[in-house]
Amino acid sequence: MTTSGMSDMTAERPPGSDAATERVTALFADARALHDAALARMDAGDIRDAAEKAWCATKRAADGLIVARTGQAPKESPDTTRQLRYLSSADEGVHRSMSHYYAAREALHGHCFYLGFCEPIDGTERLIRETMDYIAETELLAGG
Repeated sequence: MTTSGMSDMTAERPPGSDAATERVTALFADARALHDAALARMDAGDIRDAAEKAWCATKRAADGLIVARTGQAPKESPDTTRQLRYLSSADEGVHRSMSHYYAAREALHGHCFYLGFCEPIDGTERLIRETMDYIAETELLAGG
């Protein structure tokens, strides 16, 4: 699954509105479901698909944080990265969470999924498992 397979994230809503709150809840639920799917694919021996699902879970959690803070959902992955950088400049918690986001984007999405460079496997598997920590951390930062 790629990020293009995700539902539309273009709607703008004020933070704290019922619609934004529902969207945030849905994004974090989707992130957890994607992480569960990543673990299942990892257990089945499909490390590349597991890596991509873990990346998608990371991105969904990041989008949930952004919607919670701004009321606006990023349209594309570069928008997510840019908005996280803005949030991290004003919030130390968001800044600390950026290391997982960048590692997932680079190692899971770029290297493992797209290029097939998943070695060392134990490091890739660890990053896939740690995705749940990122989801929990960003959910707390989102106020959840």
